[in-house]
Amino acid sequence: METFFLAALARAGGVGSRRLQTLLNEYGTAQVIWSLPKKELLASNSIPRHLSAAIARYREDDPDAPQKLEESCRKKKIRAVNISEPGYPEPLKHIFDPPLVLFYRGCFDSQENCLAMVGSRNASSYGEGVAREFAEVLAGAGFTVVSGGARGIDTFSHVGALKTGRTIAVLGCGVDVAYPSENRRLFDEIAEKGAVLSEYGPGTQPFPAFFPARNRIISGMARGTIVVEAAERSGSLITAELAVNEGRDVFAVPASIYSDRSKGCHRLIQQGARLVSGVEDILEEYGIQRKAGASAPKKKLPEMTQEEAAVFHVLSAAHPLSMDEIIYNLHGAPVSNIAFLLLQLELKGYVKENETHAYLRAERE
Repeated sequence: METFFLAALARAGGVGSRRLQTLLNEYGTAQVIWSLPKKELLASNSIPRHLSAAIARYREDDPDAPQKLEESCRKKKIRAVNISEPGYPEPLKHIFDPPLVLFYRGCFDSQENCLAMVGSRNASSYGEGVAREFAEVLAGAGFTVVSGGARGIDTFSHVGALKTGRTIAVLGCGVDVAYPSENRRLFDEIAEKGAVLSEYGPGTQPFPAFFPARNRIISGMARGTIVVEAAERSGSLITAELAVNEGRDVFAVPASIYSDRSKGCHRLIQQGARLVSGVEDILEEYGIQRKAGASAPKKKLPEMTQEEAAVFHVLSAAHPLSMDEIIYNLHGAPVSNIAFLLLQLELKGYVKENETHAYLRAERE
């Protein structure tokens, strides 16, 4: 029950984890703090008087808040762990401002070997390919991939990791709230094979200030943070900065110098982040060899004609090519009607067309 008294106190307006910890140092437990007479609480020297008053008001408005939180978690099959319990993630305890309570669906190990992957919500096809591949390989090598459950790079990282191993989604809302809504099914799958967690209690709706705050959990759980795509003012750079401040590794994936999505990554590299030219660079950093056959078996696809094969071999899964670029890269090979061949390859499952009408090798499930 101590966990739910802690969580209830954390809900009082303006009372953060560090302020609450000073109260705990004075009074011992959250249950004692919750039960303090108002006069004694207001007289405490541990936190400013306006915060003591906020706790007092919150208790008066909802005296059964801890019990309601416990009941809500029980009904929704949500678990909770506080920072003093053995199940709390060990690396997260050592950051500047660790959350005192975590709510979660699924399961995780307090000693889990995690790497964070973050990047743009408006990911390019290149970013999608990198995120999926890196996450799939890293999860297959035994890392748990931690990301934020957002659109774009976060989503592709979770999807890639689920193919070969575990992943954890850290949300800026309650773990029973699907945000973004299109990831509801993904979050359910993550909860089956990993964990969906948050410092915010059941039913908490997303709020802009919650997302920068949750970034400290993403970086705090991980040995290192990999930034795949990030604009100059991306929230991913906040995560990377937090990782640096906590003495964790930061890796950045370069891309075109003309891409606005990559300016943040290039800036990180200029500032000392480790440039990553392939997932092997990360595995090598941690002394791990890529496992042979780590990827899932590929689906058997229809055979290609000789002309289709010529077109297919100039394409890649990471770098989309326009039709003109495909023709240029064929170097005069005897191929006719490129548009028809690309359509046939797409129908057979070998090729996909992106939003800019450029072409990539399709991911083979």
